[in-house]
Amino acid sequence: MPQRNTPRRRLSIRIVMCIVALVTAWHIFASFLWIAPWAPIREVVGQERLSSYMIPMFGQSWSVFAPEPVNGDYRFEVRALVDGETTDWVSASDTELSMIRYNLFTPRAGIIAMDVSSQLRSAWGDLNDEQQEIAELNYFKDAWEERMGDAMYASGDNDSDVAQYIEQEHRATAYATQVAYAVWGDDVERLQYRATRQNVIPFRDRHDPEAERPGIQYSPTGWRGLVVNDGQSQDAFTDVFRSTHERISE
Repeated sequence: MPQRNTPRRRLSIRIVMCIVALVTAWHIFASFLWIAPWAPIREVVGQERLSSYMIPMFGQSWSVFAPEPVNGDYRFEVRALVDGETTDWVSASDTELSMIRYNLFTPRAGIIAMDVSSQLRSAWGDLNDEQQEIAELNYFKDAWEERMGDAMYASGDNDSDVAQYIEQEHRATAYATQVAYAVWGDDVERLQYRATRQNVIPFRDRHDPEAERPGIQYSPTGWRGLVVNDGQSQDAFTDVFRSTHERISE
């Protein structure tokens, strides 16, 4: 019986296949860590490294499915002190949502504000009462993040919750800084933001014409100093955000 010879793949092809397999394995592992509830295994990668990989391109949530589908709206609003005057609140989440509403090819940029609000509110909810009161104070002078963190660590024994909140505060403040610069220009002195959630009408009351949505839930924070992270592009953010904000404000 004639023996069938199977051609061997070239070395370059095998190297490419190995790289693709490793990248795919890493992405699946990172997605699993991101979606799953927090566990010590997440520290294998580190929260900061995991967030920088998943956000903003790959972040996702399975909460659109039962048994706990999405049942509330998150909003993120920003105001600033510019030339000694306090501006009106600007809804960053409404601005971004206008980019994905009625759009079949929704950009990932349309959900950043809601994600920032959701993550910050979740971290804020894990603080104790005294730490939440500290978060409501104004911190905007030199080394304000370190001083706020020190005050929170000294007010409880939940160091991991405080560390998580400080990380989300940094992220929220950096995002709010980009929003403030995009809307009010380079003369922004400091800023404040509101991360809120409002539940929908409960399912059992869906046919009740007099049913009203529950009240807005706040996670109050005080005035904050500006935060600009390395590698971010303020010009690119401003190009997209400012034009969208001006369009929906007309």
